[in-house]
Amino acid sequence: MGSAILNSIAPEEPKVVVPEYGETADIQDKEVSMEQLCSISTYDQWTPLSVSGQLPKPRYKHGAVVIQQKMYVFGGNHNGRYLGDIQVLDFKTLSWSKLEAKSQAEPSESAGAVPFSACAGHSVIQWGNKILCLAGHTREPAESLSVKEFDPQTCTWSTLRTYGRSPSSRGGQSVTLVGDTLVVFGGEGHGRSLLNDLHILDLETMTWDEFETTGTPPSPRSEHAAACFAERYLLIFGGGSHSTCFSDLHLLDTQTMEWSRPKQQGVTPESRAGHAGVTIGEYWFITGGGNSRKGVSDTLVLNLSTYEWSVLTNLEARAPPGSSLVMHTINGENFLVSFGGYSGRYSNQAYALKASLKPSVPSQQINESDTNGFSPLSVAENSSRKVIFEIEELKDEKPGNRADNSKTLGQVVMVEQNEIENRLNQEHLQSLRLKQELTGLENRNAELTEELHLVQDQLSIEQTRASKFENEISDIQQRLQKMDTLEKEIESLRYELDSTVSEEESSSGNELHRSRGFWRWNG
Repeated sequence: MGSAILNSIAPEEPKVVVPEYGETADIQDKEVSMEQLCSISTYDQWTPLSVSGQLPKPRYKHGAVVIQQKMYVFGGNHNGRYLGDIQVLDFKTLSWSKLEAKSQAEPSESAGAVPFSACAGHSVIQWGNKILCLAGHTREPAESLSVKEFDPQTCTWSTLRTYGRSPSSRGGQSVTLVGDTLVVFGGEGHGRSLLNDLHILDLETMTWDEFETTGTPPSPRSEHAAACFAERYLLIFGGGSHSTCFSDLHLLDTQTMEWSRPKQQGVTPESRAGHAGVTIGEYWFITGGGNSRKGVSDTLVLNLSTYEWSVLTNLEARAPPGSSLVMHTINGENFLVSFGGYSGRYSNQAYALKASLKPSVPSQQINESDTNGFSPLSVAENSSRKVIFEIEELKDEKPGNRADNSKTLGQVVMVEQNEIENRLNQEHLQSLRLKQELTGLENRNAELTEELHLVQDQLSIEQTRASKFENEISDIQQRLQKMDTLEKEIESLRYELDSTVSEEESSSGNELHRSRGFWRWNG
């Protein structure tokens, strides 16, 4: 970060001294309180905050969330090393402190006590009075993504038990709270593989689901920004791959699970990755980030009702790439607070911006006496954009009294509700049919598999019998060859025997003639 630009800041400002890690910040006015935020009179300009206490180690790619008037900062990266500390900025005193997390003494059946592992590129989400931490790059990455819970009251970490198929581990993803669910998109997984898969965790049942979507999803990316609008629409902006950064805007309707590219208006945003975003009503504030050429200096605002981009401030970047961004409301004013980041140098400075834009639906306020003036902004639930457009058209085409407009509005809402219910019923029936077909196919597959195993067994038996027959035939052939040899030997013996008999008969005849002559001579 360069030197601070203070031209457009209120004239009476405390002196800002940014010490190195391990030192304590010197503050001109020792009685520092949250009145410093209220003293910011200029809208839409970043103002460095004067803080006390020991400053956190400079970092980027950390996680930050606000709960009970305190900003909790978890982990991050400094000089290529993962951090595992928990730093807290108390907005009542604007003082930093470091928390030492404890182990849960008696882990419940659904959670086990664990320490906070050093990581970067993770996501932290406020859920009630607890803080959820998901994913992130670690020294020893796991196979699947785990969900950890931090209790600020007891200062303990625990790992929540989830059901279903957990997403693969990753970092640089986006995790967005949509109603009672967490929507995980993209990131960088094992082997630096970029992802564009979508996973949804039901926080009521703690069950993971991976949904099939229609339309064209965003390309695989990490370090993008995501936001939820009207408790229904998920928006993805920017991010980067290994070779480029993006400036595209994608929208997912979580009811129809269809991706689309909304038509944008206003200024054209620069491509960026490592930026941070926060919503105030229908306004989405984007700050920080950078691309392959430079760090991006502007702070953007997107009107989520019209998709119109505008530049809030174009001064020197107060939120470098990898910084965190949170929002608070005090006395009806909305403040953005940025911390950390990296722009050639790691930062541990906190900045605040007083936003001039006000949501069309006022957020619910909490009495200052109960919360010392601080409360997280509660975004009111917005109706469907399609219904709003139809109402505006009816007002333009059919002007009338209030009763007629109310009646027409009720009819439009009823028609829209009936269409949605019919569509849901059709989708439900189609889902049931597909499940039945899938069950039938699975049963048929099981039957065919069993038949195949039977045929393979029978074939194996026949092959064994054939082998035995071949061996028997070979034995018979050998025996036949031996019989031929024996027959030849027998023929030879018969021939010799016949010859011997013939010779003996001939010899016997000669002797008989001789004996007759002798007796005849003597007689």
